[in-house]
Amino acid sequence: MRTTTSTHHTQPHTPRSSRAPYRGVAMTAGVMYLITIVASIPAQFINYAPVLNNPDYVLGAGADTRIMWGGLLEVIAALACIGTAVVLYPVVRRQHEGAAVGFVTARVFEASLIVTGVVAMLSVVTLRQPTAAGAEATARVVSSEALVAVHDWTFLLGPGVMPGINAVLLGYVMYRSGLVPRAIPAIGLTGAPLFLIAGAATVVGVNEAGSVWTALVTLPIFAWEAALGAWLTVKGFKPDAVRRLYAIEEASL
Repeated sequence: MRTTTSTHHTQPHTPRSSRAPYRGVAMTAGVMYLITIVASIPAQFINYAPVLNNPDYVLGAGADTRIMWGGLLEVIAALACIGTAVVLYPVVRRQHEGAAVGFVTARVFEASLIVTGVVAMLSVVTLRQPTAAGAEATARVVSSEALVAVHDWTFLLGPGVMPGINAVLLGYVMYRSGLVPRAIPAIGLTGAPLFLIAGAATVVGVNEAGSVWTALVTLPIFAWEAALGAWLTVKGFKPDAVRRLYAIEEASL
């Protein structure tokens, strides 16, 4: 009687990382990073210009539609700001959960400051009354100036400070994990301390928000975010780094 021996072939273990949609995660995060840049710059420096450069805006003909479009752009930027952190969280937490949670928190805080500035700008539009005169006109101008001051401070504490903190938190994770070329987070990690020092100096009145120093220290942060957004959109995460992160997590289970 011949015994038939069957050979059992086991398939090699496929890490869950190969089944994870990390390419889609990277592309989504990258697009959102680019949206934050594209939406926020014209809102601040073009759409809001009539209000920020004219203290008597509420008494003139106005450019309300232009201001409201700026507000919409900034709301989009704020939502994309939160989106970058939420989308990246499931991946970057595998490298350092504390930094990942901190990044989400910082982005939500930054977005809340941006939206507060939007409310201030749209409130100026509501106050505009070309026919106002006397005490009413004075009150409207004073209220408008107060709202512009709120916008200026939210812009300083939001886009003027928080990107430095974000660069430290996400830059650390990206550098350690190798999810993107380390040269990209290195730019953010190098520029973040100078950016935060300049922001702190502006808060205490030692530095001007529009100074040459502020512009110079902003360049590395801008380059870091733009490069990260472009890389994630076009290239995505480095596959070996993703597999390593998922392998570490599976080994700990």
